[in-house]
Amino acid sequence: MNITVYCGSAMGDSPAIVEAARQLGQWIGESGNRLVYGGSSVGLMGVVSRAALEAGAEVDGVEPQFFIDAGVEQHHLTNLFVVETMAERKTMMIGLGDVFVALPGGVGTLEEISEILTRVRLDMGPHECFFLNVDGFYDPLIKMLESMIVHGFFDEADMERTHFPGTVEELARLVAHSQEHPPTRKGGAFLAQFG
Repeated sequence: MNITVYCGSAMGDSPAIVEAARQLGQWIGESGNRLVYGGSSVGLMGVVSRAALEAGAEVDGVEPQFFIDAGVEQHHLTNLFVVETMAERKTMMIGLGDVFVALPGGVGTLEEISEILTRVRLDMGPHECFFLNVDGFYDPLIKMLESMIVHGFFDEADMERTHFPGTVEELARLVAHSQEHPPTRKGGAFLAQFG
């Protein structure tokens, strides 16, 4: 299983988040899965990729040329795919992934996982996504999505397929459950209302 992880090129200010990134990479390796990520050696991207490599995972990085020119690519990856734009990077990371996880991060992380949220809503696949909600980092986003439901811009069914585990252990259980019991698709109900 290819697990696409979205995370920042910064460490942030929380040791708990850094540790969660390390545990996530370790779990991906020890569980025999493959990491797909943004290709950098810095910040949380560096933490999760090094931990995955050390745990024996195959790791695919997708890095725009301008980041390589800046010297921040991770070495010793299984594959480093070089693209020209951020949009190309996002498209390739989606194409390579089976499961999609966002660590805490900045606007780039939020932009990338928002694409997955949209695909969940449109039944374009994947049909679930995961936010690693370390120390309640994504609690404000949960409130925003709940507000969208109240105002008719998001559905309860979409929220049920959007998960906010607080730990890597909980994430691992949710991913295993989703593989054993794939979520029921909405059957194109969202798009049908426009037909």
